[in-house]
Amino acid sequence: MNSKQNPRINDVLYHIHRDIASPLTAKKLAHIAAYSEQHFHRVFKQSVGESVNRYIRRTRLEHAANQLMFDTENSILTVAEKCGFVSLSSFNHVFKAQFGMTPGQWRRKEVQPEHSPYLTEPEIIWGAEQVKKASLPTPTVVELPNQYTVYIRHQGYGRSITKAWSLLKAWAIQQGIYDNALQIGLHHSNPAWVNLEQCRYVACLAIDKPMPKQSKVDQMIIPGGLHVAFRLQGQYGELVPWLTRILEDWLPKSGYKLQTTPIIAQYVKNHFLSEDEQFDVKLYLPVSLA
Repeated sequence: MNSKQNPRINDVLYHIHRDIASPLTAKKLAHIAAYSEQHFHRVFKQSVGESVNRYIRRTRLEHAANQLMFDTENSILTVAEKCGFVSLSSFNHVFKAQFGMTPGQWRRKEVQPEHSPYLTEPEIIWGAEQVKKASLPTPTVVELPNQYTVYIRHQGYGRSITKAWSLLKAWAIQQGIYDNALQIGLHHSNPAWVNLEQCRYVACLAIDKPMPKQSKVDQMIIPGGLHVAFRLQGQYGELVPWLTRILEDWLPKSGYKLQTTPIIAQYVKNHFLSEDEQFDVKLYLPVSLA
């Protein structure tokens, strides 16, 4: 993603991720951004690195992949509709083009774990081995409130996230709001099948109420609701494997269904800002019972 944040495009991205099943026409999104439709297409691609239609399709497919693996009660058609696809045939076509297999094959778990995209970075491979040996923490069920935040978006799960946090920290120090602000990371992508460099992340600082419009950062409300919380501690390289293990091992047996809003990481200690790269994180999965 372009390092230069565009507040208008951030408003569009927030709208897309708030409800990926809703009609997301370029005309509607251009209106949100207050651009002409032609100019909107150009600015979106410059800011995000891909066209708006491709971005929406990829976002919907990533969520559909999650639902097919973890929601076995609903039909493939129902999953497709819940993710914004209006035709089963078109869903089958774009899904196979993205993941190399049909939705049915994916649902039957014909996915080889050893080929998981996140198992490429040496420290994450090492982290995965450590996570395998550890016991999964006992989760708790909580109802989170909506949370005002200022934020910087980032593409990629890896050390490059440090840049987003460093920029946000510098801005917050300048504003005098850094010291007591809750640090929150939003994980939009499942690294089990999305390449790390394409995973979408948002670095956020909690604020009590909206602030005057800023040029360096944007603002949004992280939606609350029912979440399952895990307290995780470790070092750089272990959080991505923990996230994948929870999604692949715990979630299918839990009786819960993952919702479309992002997974929330509340940092007690942020490994992207700590010299020793240790983390202490409360990880919140948005879930429902239906």
